[in-house]
Amino acid sequence: MARGWRLAAGMAVVLLALGLAGALPGTAGAERPRAGTLTTASAPSAALGGSIDYTVYLPYGYDPAAATRYPALYLLHGRGDTMQAWTRVKADLDRLIAEGTVPPVIAVLPDAPWSSRGNYYVDSSYTGADDPGRPVETALTRDLVSHVDATYRTAAHRGARLVGGYSMGGAGALRYALAHPDLFANALVLSPAVYKPLPPADSSAREFGAFGSGDSTFDDEVYQRLNYPALLTGRDPDLPVRMYIAVGDDEWANPDPADAAHDLDYEAATLYNSVRRADGVAAEFRVVDGGHDWDVWRPAFVDGLTHLAGTLSATPPAGLPGPAHGTPGQDWAGGVAAHPGGATTLGFAASGPVSGQAYTGGLDAVVTRVGSWTTQFGTPANDRLYGVVPLADGGVITAGYTRGDLDGAHPGSPADDGFVTRLTAGGQRAWLTQAGDAAKADRFYAVAAAPDGGAYVAGYSSGSFAGGASAGDKDAVLARVAPDGRLVWSRQFGGAGEDKAYAVAADANGVYVAGSTSGALPGTTSLGGLDGWLARFTPAGEQDWVTAAGGAGDDLLGGVAITTEGLAVATGSTDGDVLTVAHTRAGKQRWRVVTAGRGPDAGAEVVAGPDGGVAVVGFTSALGLPVGGADVLTLTLDRRGRQVGVAQYGTARDDAADPFGEENVYATRAADGRLLVTGCTAGSLAGNLGNGDVFLASVDPAKGTP
Repeated sequence: MARGWRLAAGMAVVLLALGLAGALPGTAGAERPRAGTLTTASAPSAALGGSIDYTVYLPYGYDPAAATRYPALYLLHGRGDTMQAWTRVKADLDRLIAEGTVPPVIAVLPDAPWSSRGNYYVDSSYTGADDPGRPVETALTRDLVSHVDATYRTAAHRGARLVGGYSMGGAGALRYALAHPDLFANALVLSPAVYKPLPPADSSAREFGAFGSGDSTFDDEVYQRLNYPALLTGRDPDLPVRMYIAVGDDEWANPDPADAAHDLDYEAATLYNSVRRADGVAAEFRVVDGGHDWDVWRPAFVDGLTHLAGTLSATPPAGLPGPAHGTPGQDWAGGVAAHPGGATTLGFAASGPVSGQAYTGGLDAVVTRVGSWTTQFGTPANDRLYGVVPLADGGVITAGYTRGDLDGAHPGSPADDGFVTRLTAGGQRAWLTQAGDAAKADRFYAVAAAPDGGAYVAGYSSGSFAGGASAGDKDAVLARVAPDGRLVWSRQFGGAGEDKAYAVAADANGVYVAGSTSGALPGTTSLGGLDGWLARFTPAGEQDWVTAAGGAGDDLLGGVAITTEGLAVATGSTDGDVLTVAHTRAGKQRWRVVTAGRGPDAGAEVVAGPDGGVAVVGFTSALGLPVGGADVLTLTLDRRGRQVGVAQYGTARDDAADPFGEENVYATRAADGRLLVTGCTAGSLAGNLGNGDVFLASVDPAKGTP
């Protein structure tokens, strides 16, 4: 299930025919969308000691007395142009808003007459007598933005602002997004007049004093200090920027071969390949059919705004609550249990001591009753937890795997073993059972409480588990554990390929197990690629049925629960989208839902609701309002599989997904109906402990966010 997704990665897409016919529909006779208005105004500027003229686009229905807030676009014109240049996209804004492609926005088109309209939107230290440089950057980013937020019903946060521009304005938009990420989370950079390391001899960047110093109209040091390579060093990844870069394939070609690397199409590609490697920048790149003119900028504006619209919201994205749990090193979530009295028990794997407990080395298993006690145990090797379930007496059962002698009966163990342990209500270990092939790897990836106080565990074996017969590479394993820790029975099953069980759920009538297979389990037919599967067993361990789930690509089922109506609902992923399926006790599929976002998404846990519906918890890049990287997903489905709500929340970095792009998130339902969600996060929380901590969030089931 490795997806290799991270925020700094982008996708270079070459579109050589993104012209007006394809990008700007509007045939004769089509109904004209309801129009916004354009108004010219001015903003006082303390930095300039004067004013900033601008044109403002207000969307149809804008009411200054209403409570509605709007995202704001700041669109910078090119050298020699005026604020009127951007007014030609008014019809595009009207249409995109009317279609629902883009939310209603306010667009601000500032005029930039300083330095003979060649100021490059920077603060200039040029002191030439005829046309000295001005603090243009300070004026626009401080004075204009403050004025706009005070004058119009804008949403005054970075996620609601986009800065865009073409040519000289593209250079300005790039600089503002990188130098002022506290103001702008989105950037639209079209045919940017940026050069690395210095502009060619004939560039206007050298002419008008924008990058000058004293009497000199151009200074190498000033330019390099203000240019984008300097801004990419030491970026704050907690202020991520999403950037769309476009350039024409027929931009002017410098006849001097020595300056060919400074042609704008070449420089734009260089820019893209620099920013896409920067921490906290997600970049897209387009090459458009056309030159340095509006045949490129207008369709690129439409395509770029459409691409960035998903993150441009008047409502701030939902964050993660603190405090963080873990150590200064890398820690991994391992489960959460809710108790009837309101207590919460959290499990995780820690790379150091927690709450003064003894640390044995590698990764230790940690179980903590939040606000009460902490128990840490392990071996010098790695010990991981994969699930925590509550018991009627206030204790918990948890399971996972160890690469050491955890129970004292496996000295010199050469490979992973599965283990399951019971802790009392006070955190003392009642028993621990370690099991597996003596020479091959075995892991428990899931645990479910059994009605008698025991448990079911599921995972895989690379050899023979408790005397079972190996069918191939890895086999799925399901085992029944008695209340005293004895292994009552186990079932090993699979095909010739790699088979793993990732989830288990049980009631008095039966046990449901879900996982993945690289081939086909006995009784199923391969769908292609990696398949998900769902199986039912009786309480005595007899298999009732098994069914494959997914499509022709790679699929997996990683979470399962039994609803109040007796359906087994499993979730996972199919070809990068969230897959959720519901089956009856007899194995008949009741419904199947694929929820697709704009990036990699996966369900990891299913939590049953009181009305027959379910909450699916996992990770997503853009199924709700993105925060940054991979975010936590809450997808609410009713008893028929219809989507009731979808939300995402997180930090500026990856949440609920580990550095390998695999889910690391668990969820359960508290007695009061709230969802308790825990997972790993690479972001910053209150009480942040290191470079990979564990969060615990209490989620409102109606909103889907903390």
